Amino acid sequence: MLRFLTAGESHGPALVAVIEGAPSGVPFLAEELGQELARRRLGHGRGNRMKIEKDELEIIGGVRHGRTLGSPVAVLIRNTEWPRWQEDMSPHPGSPRRTLTAPRPGHADLVGMQKYDTEDARDILERASARETAARTIVGYLSKSILSAVGVEVISHVVAIGDVEAPDAPPPNPSALAEIDQDPVRCADKWASAAMVAAIDAAKADRDTLGGVAEVVAHGLVPGLGSHVHWDRKLDAALAEALMSIQAIKAVELGDGLRTARRRGSVAHDEIYLEDGEYVRHTDRAGGTEGGMTTGQPLRVRAAMKPISTLMRALDTVDVKTGEATKAIRERSDVCAVPAAGIVAEQMVAFVLAREYLRMFGGDAIDDVVAGVDRYRARIARS
Repeated sequence: MLRFLTAGESHGPALVAVIEGAPSGVPFLAEELGQELARRRLGHGRGNRMKIEKDELEIIGGVRHGRTLGSPVAVLIRNTEWPRWQEDMSPHPGSPRRTLTAPRPGHADLVGMQKYDTEDARDILERASARETAARTIVGYLSKSILSAVGVEVISHVVAIGDVEAPDAPPPNPSALAEIDQDPVRCADKWASAAMVAAIDAAKADRDTLGGVAEVVAHGLVPGLGSHVHWDRKLDAALAEALMSIQAIKAVELGDGLRTARRRGSVAHDEIYLEDGEYVRHTDRAGGTEGGMTTGQPLRVRAAMKPISTLMRALDTVDVKTGEATKAIRERSDVCAVPAAGIVAEQMVAFVLAREYLRMFGGDAIDDVVAGVDRYRARIARS
């Protein structure tokens, strides 16, 4: 089964992603991976770190001449700031020059300090940092490459920042991705985009931060991914778990989700019709899933990100060493990272879908997976 592990700290020497279970023959190109990592730095409201991150890549296993071998894929991303941090973050015996004893509200700092018995929040925050999502982007890139072989494309776009919401519209097609990425907040609606930019600028002027909502859409899925049989095989549950694992994501919505909860049943569901020998639905309120499985319609899932916890005007906290009230430190921070969170959500949705394709169709080589999908499509077309 497809699975992954990441390692590394925000200001350590590098981040590492190890992906196991990918079939052989999947295209894996350093240049394309670099482009995908660059997308994670997009968005109006990002901080200075996005300008200095270079994401220096090294593929250290599982790939030969641009294709996976079937063995674990391992990729290292060097942190360009490591020379400035190698004394404080050194793995060798010694002591840091500075310790951070004032945990920051909204972060993992205090609970992590209690859990791991440390008075230095840096032992916690370095790993809890959203910088870890760079490693997940490697996972997403490989997952998208697997999905591309079976005709599936995954894209994302921003639908809300702060109290500014884009109007309801059909989910964007994959052909719109380049234009979405060129937008300053990765929003498909130009009016809403301008209002979102203004909201971010206003929050920055107030020394504050904003959250929002990103939507991920997957096109080209077969019906039946997931399961109605076991709780831990339901696709919508797996998607919620994957998206909630992203730093600062506080809610997940499948399809119309919360809006459907306020509707009557007569207008809440996607009615089924038979047209030209195919089952079709004229609506997609369920977001492409029923009973924990895909329906074959576009999959729509939304992830809601809280406002960034590190503010330019520091929040109240307590120094765990002295017990005295103090202010939380401010390291470099974004005003809004929702556009980037959408891209990370894209990677996690791609991972869940790729894992389910491999679970359902098997195959140690990508051509075997494709053949299995083709047979399945042929079978359900006759039923």
